[in-house]
Amino acid sequence: MKPCASPIELETLVAYWLGELDEAARKPVEEHYLGCAFCATRLEWVAACAAGVRALVHANAVTLSITPAFLEAMKRAGLRVREYPARPGETVSCSIRAEDDAVVSRLSAPLAGAARVDAVRTIRVGDQVTRQRLEDVPFDAHTGEVLFTPSTPVLRAMPAHTWHVQLLAVDRQGERALGEYTFEHSPA
Repeated sequence: MKPCASPIELETLVAYWLGELDEAARKPVEEHYLGCAFCATRLEWVAACAAGVRALVHANAVTLSITPAFLEAMKRAGLRVREYPARPGETVSCSIRAEDDAVVSRLSAPLAGAARVDAVRTIRVGDQVTRQRLEDVPFDAHTGEVLFTPSTPVLRAMPAHTWHVQLLAVDRQGERALGEYTFEHSPA
């Protein structure tokens, strides 16, 4: 297969695949990839990646920061979701039961005016500590919530542990703390 002289940008292919392009932008993309084996192959790759991500999400095999709409879609799909709301400074006792398909942490925070929210997660299992920064997590300024759902298979396999989250508003001036939350997980 010969390379394309003017390949469709990956961002445009993804937007096309997701149905985010209006008619004026969609039509030239379709005309191009229908006549270009190189770009058609790239679009097939986007579709395969999307299917893989969809499978991981449906299997709840990855930890995600999710939107309220995604949570509602999980419930409409019949998933049994255990929710743990937390306010800044709170420590919440939590677990996952055999009948649960997913667990969701609902972190309330003063999100008005926030342009971007990062989450710093620290997981402590015995003496072992893992820290991770998640940048630009989805949040709902209207409801004042950030939602997380950990991987169900991983959570079920874990012993008792502590999950600490710090939410940060990030803008050009720097960072400001929105809240800190602690979840004490006990195996069911």
